[in-house]
Amino acid sequence: MGDLRSREINLEVGPHNFMAFDCNKERGDSSPDNCSRICTEGTLVQANPLSHYWKPKGLKSLNKLENQKSSHGSVPRDDNPEQEAEASDEASASTCGIRCFTDLPAALVCEVLARLDAKDLGIVSCVSTLLHALATDHQGWKKLYCERWGLPDLPDALNGPLLPGAPLDGKSWKTFFVEREFRSKSFMGRFNVDILRGHNEDVRAVFLLVSANLIFTGGRDSVVRMWKMEEGLLIDTSRALGGTIRAIAADSRLLVSGGTNAYIQCWRAVEGNDHLFHISGSGTDQNAEFRLWGHEGPVTSLALDSLRIYSGSWDMTVRVWDRAQMDCVQKFMHADWVWSLALRGNTVASTAGRDAYVWDIRDGELTSLVSNAHVGNAYSLAWTHLADVLFTGGEDGAIRLFNVSDVSDDEEDIKPVATWVPHSGPVHSLAFEYPWLVSASSDGRIALIDLRKLLTPKRSSKGLRVKSFDASAIEPPQRMLHGVGCDLFSIAIGADRIVCAGEDGSVRVWNFSEALEIERRAQALRSLRQENRMRRRKAQVEMNANGRRPDQCSIAMKKNQLKADKSATWHNKRAINEKAKS
Repeated sequence: MGDLRSREINLEVGPHNFMAFDCNKERGDSSPDNCSRICTEGTLVQANPLSHYWKPKGLKSLNKLENQKSSHGSVPRDDNPEQEAEASDEASASTCGIRCFTDLPAALVCEVLARLDAKDLGIVSCVSTLLHALATDHQGWKKLYCERWGLPDLPDALNGPLLPGAPLDGKSWKTFFVEREFRSKSFMGRFNVDILRGHNEDVRAVFLLVSANLIFTGGRDSVVRMWKMEEGLLIDTSRALGGTIRAIAADSRLLVSGGTNAYIQCWRAVEGNDHLFHISGSGTDQNAEFRLWGHEGPVTSLALDSLRIYSGSWDMTVRVWDRAQMDCVQKFMHADWVWSLALRGNTVASTAGRDAYVWDIRDGELTSLVSNAHVGNAYSLAWTHLADVLFTGGEDGAIRLFNVSDVSDDEEDIKPVATWVPHSGPVHSLAFEYPWLVSASSDGRIALIDLRKLLTPKRSSKGLRVKSFDASAIEPPQRMLHGVGCDLFSIAIGADRIVCAGEDGSVRVWNFSEALEIERRAQALRSLRQENRMRRRKAQVEMNANGRRPDQCSIAMKKNQLKADKSATWHNKRAINEKAKS
């Protein structure tokens, strides 16, 4: 029995321990003095394998042995079951040297947790108090959040950069991730449409700055307008900049716009201003507004990061500007007019003519080229934070997905992984916020595509990749928004809202912020109705059991079920009525 017990390994999962296993080869390390410490960023938890966190259960061989001893009466049994359980637990632990999952080296525990996805981390946090603390404070939540939505840009970034591991607004990364994931489901619910009027001609560019609750718009009337997102009120209007505004980008420190005048207009954030920027320019510091010259054609696209400004132009170049020095530091040449660009980390993607390009900013080299992405010009581009996954929209009305993460040198052309054709006109703008890809077209419709099923976690440190799937099994767009009736040129998504604008000069805001609350109220009403039905049914059963007069409808229903004639009751009633008449 001793040899058999020394070879036996017990593995169990319960409400108090995630994994408990014994190995007598390391019995000397199982004493309470040799406890391990599990360290994560901002957390220090001391794990004792033999006390307080879990109690071993289900050791069949030991329990069987104890039962045999007690049945023969060789060992006196205590009448107190709690003391008996504690004694058996201590005996089992001391005999078998049971070890806990948290007794593993700290680096190994962190590596195991880092390889779990969001669902698995949530399950682990429900196992025990110790694992709840480990899984909640683990930095894997930050990685999962940044892979989906990127590092957030907060309004207080004016006071300094965001610390790499700091929680947001006093919340943990897990709480922030769960809230954002829950909000992403609102785009399938009900919505309200708000119309912002102020531009005199068609609107070519919209930008949604969620962190500051602001919307920026610009168009053919050559002015930039700033709106309050919640109330839909016009806050400020710039002076006429000359030419059509075709691109706008902003963060909490800088606002940039560009158009047919071939320069980039920039506004710095003003300290103490509730709305960050004062774009009208009256009575402000002259250093808060400046221009960047260098392009030889209209500026069609803009993007920002913390150090640089990126601009694409019809002069067939994408230029990189240093925000501190305010000059051009890099230039990428294309073979045609640049229509759009998207930024991700140290790479920037752009579309020019029919092709899509991917550039490495560090060495200035072209890493990927998608030739003939569309029939006609590739007008729009979107890039996810998940992996090297590009979405392009073209003149042919199609939306295509390209995976440029596993491109080999021998491969000549990059083929689209998926294709959607939800529009009957050119796709002028794309926007992505996990898991939704939204598109705006000249047919006056907006398409919403849920990509949750197409993107799956990759068990490595490189983030997510595209699933291998049958192209014929691609789901169509989950939702289409109609009723605009004009060409749409620009679209943005964020904070339970979709903002788009077109040739009629108005800006439409689809507000989904109340969708989840409406769904919760509907669910509560359904639950209340179900509870009332169950209560009435229970009262009817009790009434029948007490010998009271049964419900005549229930008797008739039972008779009809036995006779398999649902119309029998109505025939009998008709006969009675005829007799009464006669």
